[in-house]
Amino acid sequence: MTRIADLLAHGQTFSFEFFPPKNDAEHDTLVATLRDLEPLGPSFVSVTYRGGAESRKRTVDLVTGMLRATSLVPMAHLICVAHTRLELADILVELRKAGVENLMALGGDPPADPTEGPGELAHASELVELARAIGGFSIGVAAQPAGHPLSPDLVTDRDHLAAKLALADFGVTQFFFEAADYSSLVDDLAQRGVTTPMLPGIMPVTNLSSVPRMATMGAAVPPWMVERLEAADARGGAEAVRHEGVACATELCRELLEAGVPGLHFYTLNRSSATREIYASLGLGPPA
Repeated sequence: MTRIADLLAHGQTFSFEFFPPKNDAEHDTLVATLRDLEPLGPSFVSVTYRGGAESRKRTVDLVTGMLRATSLVPMAHLICVAHTRLELADILVELRKAGVENLMALGGDPPADPTEGPGELAHASELVELARAIGGFSIGVAAQPAGHPLSPDLVTDRDHLAAKLALADFGVTQFFFEAADYSSLVDDLAQRGVTTPMLPGIMPVTNLSSVPRMATMGAAVPPWMVERLEAADARGGAEAVRHEGVACATELCRELLEAGVPGLHFYTLNRSSATREIYASLGLGPPA
């Protein structure tokens, strides 16, 4: 098993993110995706967590299954929402007993079920501190290049993020579409004395119907990209849009790599084709 902090200390990392399947059809899709992407030799992969007992089991099962049955290095997500401190401690101990060494500590969205409550810990930084007390984890936290939607302003958001990153081993950003968004984030953190490695999150826009959703998920698609996607649609329909979206993501990745980012983190949505195409265009692949 390999700690992500150690991987980052030795060079750039390339990582993929998945979500646990809810049913047999999603399970089959994910299995096929893992088979497609494992040969690319990612540095690590991460598995999301929605909260609640059912999601907890799916995440733990998927992460431990990867440890047993694949060559992948998994990172488990964990959120504060809807858990007591004791429940979170139990989950952390369960992960460590299973051999999991990498953790993404998140605050989490408010629970859909109001009876679940907000949780005993209010912020991801408190979860980082709890995981440190349990011991044995390499810990990542999330960053929003555009600022967290609940923050009153960007300066306040950066202040809170800097304090959180000072406790963690690395950060992973929400997806974004322009390299300047990433460089602005890193520069703001450096001015606050924080140089914790920050992995840029990449999500290709492969259809026009997803454009309105992107803003609610974390980052609005910039007008110049919308124009490129709409022009592609006019030329060749859905497949042309998909090709153009992958091209835009590849251009962003290339610019980020040339700027010396510590790695790239791909939000796969449990599909493999776009990530494989970007990898091929960038000349990436498994180590020799």
